[in-house]
Amino acid sequence: MSSVLTIRGGVPLTGRVTVRGAKNLVPKAMVAALLGNEPSVLRNVPEIKDVEVVTSLLQLHGVTVDKDPVTGDLTLDPKGAKTASSTAIDAHAGDSRIPILLCGPLIHAIGEAFIPDLGGCKIGDRPIDYHLNVLRQFGAVVEKRPGGIHISAPHGLKGAKIALPYPSVGATEQVLLSATRAEGITELSGAATEPEIVDLIAVLQKMGAIISVQTDRTIRIEGVRDLGGYNHRALSDRNESASWASAALVTRGDIFVEGATQRDMMTFLNTYRKVGGGMDIGDDGIRFYHHGGKLNPLVLETDVHPGFMTDWQQPLIVALTQAEGVSIVHETVYENRFGFTDALIRMGANIQVHRECLGSVPCRFGQRNFLHSAVISGPSQLKGTDIDVPDLRGGFSHLIAALAATGTSRVTGIDIINRGYERFTEKLAGLGADFDITTAK
Repeated sequence: MSSVLTIRGGVPLTGRVTVRGAKNLVPKAMVAALLGNEPSVLRNVPEIKDVEVVTSLLQLHGVTVDKDPVTGDLTLDPKGAKTASSTAIDAHAGDSRIPILLCGPLIHAIGEAFIPDLGGCKIGDRPIDYHLNVLRQFGAVVEKRPGGIHISAPHGLKGAKIALPYPSVGATEQVLLSATRAEGITELSGAATEPEIVDLIAVLQKMGAIISVQTDRTIRIEGVRDLGGYNHRALSDRNESASWASAALVTRGDIFVEGATQRDMMTFLNTYRKVGGGMDIGDDGIRFYHHGGKLNPLVLETDVHPGFMTDWQQPLIVALTQAEGVSIVHETVYENRFGFTDALIRMGANIQVHRECLGSVPCRFGQRNFLHSAVISGPSQLKGTDIDVPDLRGGFSHLIAALAATGTSRVTGIDIINRGYERFTEKLAGLGADFDITTAK
């Protein structure tokens, strides 16, 4: 059974939405609680699918997870940590890619980990090789078994000198979660430094970890024997905030995003202003709106932080279909992120995707036959059509395209959007969107 949205487009989105803790931080902070010998409290937790998955995985491993019915705060107590049956863990196979990050904490807590086959958005290979290589460098033994991977460390995890070939967020998180209680010192070069990484470091430091971040993307972790708990308010989800900003632009609307933070969105805000979007920045959030005039084309390249995030480009591309002129977007983070444009083209957008690198940022995909550059010519009149959601950000992009289009669109596979957008249909209703929800077999 899955939900289907029937959207009648052409209505500007106006009103207010609230954005809470970041999808790219909260599940990882929950995993970090496994490292402590005392309960931890995590605040500003969104109601999203990834939180549900990690809650279930932690509970399977004996962690008590209590949710405050009023605030939604989570209290995570790891004192009952234990081995879970592979059958129970396997029930989560395909739901999320978060389980790979349990490896280090589980080895520290119970001596072993079993990780089911991993799912997630189909936007590129996103191989777990980085993770497994990192764990091996810490001294872990990795064994492939039916349905997943068994990981152990007979002699415990030891500090290591690790160099990442690419500043992978997931691999950086793996190092942080594994190194904090490893014996000795770990030095990680080529690390990711996204705000969510810095917030995870803040969580670990509250627990008693010793971690320093250098200006050259090097992170140094001095392993400690024991960690305590934490009390932490998760940083706001800048990806969701940017998505609603693009929604305001695409539908010619006016949305105040409570919880949006200027500091973590400065690169996006600069680009948004160049396109022609309006904004009023306040202490409690940011108002995003369409000025009523023409939108401007631009040349854009995604990159790791502090560059323009790959998660920001898909919703923004929908806005660029309404800009007057030719825009170029060069994707350098994930090789298959432009698959979502097929539906936009069927809706009437003028988009061409290319294998060549149409940009100046060094790119891993230029000689590998991937369609990773897009040329968008506008403005285009979008028309309603039937759409099947391909991935999280692409799915949200399809929604806002349907909301801006003339006519009716039928959007299937929307359940994946619940992974990263809290109560998104309630928020759409509050903004005046015209849609119905039905259930399909």
